[in-house]
Amino acid sequence: MENYVDEKVIVITGAAGGFGQLVGEKAAAMGARIVAADVNAQALVDVVAGINERGGSTIAIPTDVTDRKQMRSLAAAAVDEFGSLDVMINNAGTMPMAFYADHEIAAEAWDRCIDINLKGVLNGINAAHDQMIKQGRGHVINISSIVANAPVAGCAVYGATKAAVVFLSEALRVESQGKIKVTIVRPSGVPSTGLNDTVINPASGVGIMGQHASAANEKFAALQSGQYPAEWMDKDHIEYFLLDAPTLAEQIVYAINQPWGVVISDITVRASGESFIL
Repeated sequence: MENYVDEKVIVITGAAGGFGQLVGEKAAAMGARIVAADVNAQALVDVVAGINERGGSTIAIPTDVTDRKQMRSLAAAAVDEFGSLDVMINNAGTMPMAFYADHEIAAEAWDRCIDINLKGVLNGINAAHDQMIKQGRGHVINISSIVANAPVAGCAVYGATKAAVVFLSEALRVESQGKIKVTIVRPSGVPSTGLNDTVINPASGVGIMGQHASAANEKFAALQSGQYPAEWMDKDHIEYFLLDAPTLAEQIVYAINQPWGVVISDITVRASGESFIL
């Protein structure tokens, strides 16, 4: 496949870890120029230093996606440093899954979820919009989730923010056809990113797994004990159970690695043996 990533200027939020870090590393290795953003300034600097030591072209811009001014400054930094802003990846997110009954302990995390997952994506779109229109082309990639597919118990607020990402993305696609490509990425569960650490109530996953909940809990227990078949963790096996972050990052890079006239508009990435029903 031809390399359409080379020389593209890519802004990535949440770039100090998880999907964001991996996409930055993979795209930089293909010749992209990366503007890495994250609220965790020290981790961001460390990630960028590692990419550049391997020959990448990357700058670190500590950024809070909930701050419109900071997001505008992030977009401006891309143009000032590299001359354009070709791809905006709105990746920063949090996952405070909980039931309505948990509202006393979840309220602050839900507020932050709305600010990051919804307002942060909107801020990213708006920060990149004018420059992309001015250039005559651009690509916005927004990270949603399979939880956006349908409302279920335990995911009301988190799911609502990810459904809003889909709505924002589709509206941008309609408004900017022929100018800005839009990609929605819907991952299933990816435990290795650290998002699970933001879950409020672990029992809230029952809605995502539905009729598979009992069997899935047995599998998770087996994983924790270390007593499980090797194929569950083997992505070359049909029973592969939990999607790993590098595999998802490869699919995001695949969406970037397209001619300007072709867009992967909506991509769901799953493990073939997973238990999620959404």
